[in-house]
Amino acid sequence: MPDPQNAWGQNTRAPGLLAAGEDLSPKRLREAYSKGIFPWYSKSQPVLWWSTDPRMVLKVDQFRIHHSFKKTLLAFTKNPNCEIRIDSAFSTVIKNCALRPSKKVQSGDTPLEDPPGTWILPEMQTTYCEAHAQGLAHSVETWVGGVLVGGLYCVSIGKAVFGESMFSLQKDVSKIALAALVAFCRANGIVMIDCQQNTGHLASLGAREIPRATFLDSIKISQDEPAPDWQFQTDFWQKLFT
Repeated sequence: MPDPQNAWGQNTRAPGLLAAGEDLSPKRLREAYSKGIFPWYSKSQPVLWWSTDPRMVLKVDQFRIHHSFKKTLLAFTKNPNCEIRIDSAFSTVIKNCALRPSKKVQSGDTPLEDPPGTWILPEMQTTYCEAHAQGLAHSVETWVGGVLVGGLYCVSIGKAVFGESMFSLQKDVSKIALAALVAFCRANGIVMIDCQQNTGHLASLGAREIPRATFLDSIKISQDEPAPDWQFQTDFWQKLFT
């Protein structure tokens, strides 16, 4: 993988574009994410690799829970028919994310906010499912009445967490999955979630841009820390309300 500092600058047509290639394997994904690089491309394009500067991140101690959403979240946590699961339906989560409307890189949308659709191509789904089987990728899922209604998937190396895509079949359920991921991170000493690019929605939840160099320094340390046990416990919710 090239040095991420060589990615195209903000004044170019594709800021953050670093390289193009054909290899999209779990091994290549691990190498890329460990250097702060992620794939994003559309049908008929080669595999495009990106490293944005500045980098949008959500520091988990700065996650904002607005008043209306707090009511929704508290109701969810108290309802015995509602639950958060991790890694119980990864392939279904990524397939649902792929059904979302397509968006362009230049628009400034981030995969973690409200996922583009066509960029999660079948071969990308296959690779991330293989990465999931190897413990590299994870899904955080919102279940209501035994039905999967929303969720997200991410990549994790040690304690470095890289958000990818979300989907919702009901109002606020992807946001509930994100809140669960934040609670999980707080409970396991994970300090931030990579959001890749800036959006107003993520900013409203507390995400902020930081220099790419700062981001790279942080993940270099985090990925060498022991990986958490990717299981969700209901007492993790208290990490959001205390």
